[in-house]
Amino acid sequence: MNKRFVVLFLLCWGIASAISLLPAAPPAESDNPFFKPYGTPFDVPPFDRIRNEHFLPAIEEGIRREQAEVAAIVDNPEPPTFANTIAALDHGGILLSQVAAVFGALQGADTNKELQALARKTAPMLAAHRDDIGLNEKLFLRVKAVYDGRSALKLDREELFLLENAFRGFVRGGALLDAKSKARLREINQDLSLLSVKFGDNVLAETNGFKLVIENPVDLAGLPPSVVAMAAETAKQAGLDGKWVFTIQVPSMTPFLQYSEKRDLREKLHRAYFMKGDNDDARDNKENVRQIVALRQEKARLLGYPNHAAFILEENMAKTPERVNAFLKRLWEPTLVKSKKEAAELQALIDRRGGGFKLASWDWWNAAEKLRQEKYALDDSALRPYFKLDNVRGGIFALCDKLYGLTFTERTDLPRYNPEVQAFEVKEADGSHLGILYLDFHPRESKRGGAWSGAFRRSFVENGQRVPPVATIVCNFTRPTADAPSLLSADEVETFFHEFGHSLSTLFSRGRFRDRTVARDSVELPSQIMEHWAFTPELLAVYSRHYKTGEVIPAELVEKLEKSSLFNQGFVTAEYLAASILDMAWHTLPDATGIDVRKFESDAMAGIGLIPEIVPRYRSPYFSHIFSGGYSAGYYVYIWAEVLDCDAFEAFKEKGIFDRETALSFRKNILEPFGTEDPMTQYVRFRGKEPGIEPLLRKRGLDKE
Repeated sequence: MNKRFVVLFLLCWGIASAISLLPAAPPAESDNPFFKPYGTPFDVPPFDRIRNEHFLPAIEEGIRREQAEVAAIVDNPEPPTFANTIAALDHGGILLSQVAAVFGALQGADTNKELQALARKTAPMLAAHRDDIGLNEKLFLRVKAVYDGRSALKLDREELFLLENAFRGFVRGGALLDAKSKARLREINQDLSLLSVKFGDNVLAETNGFKLVIENPVDLAGLPPSVVAMAAETAKQAGLDGKWVFTIQVPSMTPFLQYSEKRDLREKLHRAYFMKGDNDDARDNKENVRQIVALRQEKARLLGYPNHAAFILEENMAKTPERVNAFLKRLWEPTLVKSKKEAAELQALIDRRGGGFKLASWDWWNAAEKLRQEKYALDDSALRPYFKLDNVRGGIFALCDKLYGLTFTERTDLPRYNPEVQAFEVKEADGSHLGILYLDFHPRESKRGGAWSGAFRRSFVENGQRVPPVATIVCNFTRPTADAPSLLSADEVETFFHEFGHSLSTLFSRGRFRDRTVARDSVELPSQIMEHWAFTPELLAVYSRHYKTGEVIPAELVEKLEKSSLFNQGFVTAEYLAASILDMAWHTLPDATGIDVRKFESDAMAGIGLIPEIVPRYRSPYFSHIFSGGYSAGYYVYIWAEVLDCDAFEAFKEKGIFDRETALSFRKNILEPFGTEDPMTQYVRFRGKEPGIEPLLRKRGLDKE
């Protein structure tokens, strides 16, 4: 099952034998907001009433209720049917789902030491909870009975898809193992749950633990005023008035690497970033990596697979590690050629400017920015004034109106988990309610790095009525300063469009059931297709206005942006592919016993010829996607899905990029049924054919290498 879409389902799908003395149902007068109707507009979580101490009893009570629900299914004297077994399982665990959604969201976006400790306490509880349902022999027999008799049942497409995936989920969860193997599987899952939490906590602590403090203005050489102002604001928040602080959060680090003329400071900052979790101290993640890989490998073999990648990929469009590796190799070969050409160009620029040093990873951004200005007269700092965060948000709203007729109304009356969060009601063209969207934009020490889209509630059907979703987008965008609003980089603009695509998939979902089984390598299609609109001249004319003058972005700047679209793509693709190949190397490893993590990574990168001037986008000790997220043996999915999104956008270009008919087809065939059917079947229904790789190669400038 796809973890992004079914994690809440899995969290609340089972009986926890490890918790034999759970409390009785809480009294009606309990002040725990999870034990009563929320009583909020649109039934959003009552963040103003939720406290840390509410989570543990709510999780325990959610497990207790789920125990009763599953017991009722198992003890039902009636023969197993789709309704009394499969649908009943899908409908179970609503309380735990609600609690897990809020707890998981706060863990990522607004955590604290109490929540982190609670995560370490509850992770093994929930792992046991999942295992007891997956390894419940009587329940599996009922599921199997329905599955075996499916040909005689009059199930519709969505029901059959749910049944098939439920049965496969039990088998993949160990239902066919003997007693000894089941016991070992439980131990492995317990250990993995704790290691994942520990890994993520270490990455967050490492990210928050480094600050480059500048006291001498001479060390600000080359930095634009806006970057200096941002650093001064960061220093002020850290209690260092009169100084400048840069962190290894991307919005702070990247502009420093782009513009700073202090090479020693660039190295210090970049080295702090790429050595996260690899400093042989209390926050070192290398042993966590080794243990996670070893346990995943053992689990895969226990379940009958040669390695973890084979186990994961069985559920994806790619199906096998061999197919993924062949796909990555096809892309890597022209990418390596292109990145070497780019490195030579950057070295030549350094030499002719009298740099007197050999290009290193901490020089790449700086040299590339100078070369871009030289080639295209385009400076990233010249673009930012036209990408005010509020305007970019307005541009996305306008795009959603053009394509789908949606409207977004800010709701300041809704509870929020942090004062910075914004909440919007989303309505259809006819004014009917579609869902709620929470937006959380800026870095803080309580938030992990990166950007993601999630949900406090995903839609499903209850008593014949659609329960509308409550979607979230969490980012780490450039903060406003004392003198300017939040002005985004081009990368941040693209990220905003990307995450909004995920949220549209959540908002549009029309599945009847709570389970969404989406092949991981198709999950990025809704998000990545949105990126294609971000810098189209037609949409830039709508939202890209100078934050001071209101002037629409000049045509010559748009032209420069278009002409430079292939610039530095060798680097961008190489650092991403290197991380994808590293992920596959870890998860096809036959044996991780005694492995030297740093050496393994170095050998894997040497094996593909990665040039030393480029570091993988994520090194192993901070590769949260694969060691504390849901992308193990799956980081390749972004570029796999890019084949889909590049081909899909061709359909819009053929009829006009704002064509309502094409958008309606994309919504009806892809977004609404997402996770309820085979993704390629959905894609062919939309496009009329399977996708080709050529649009992707053109987009990244790899078609001529």
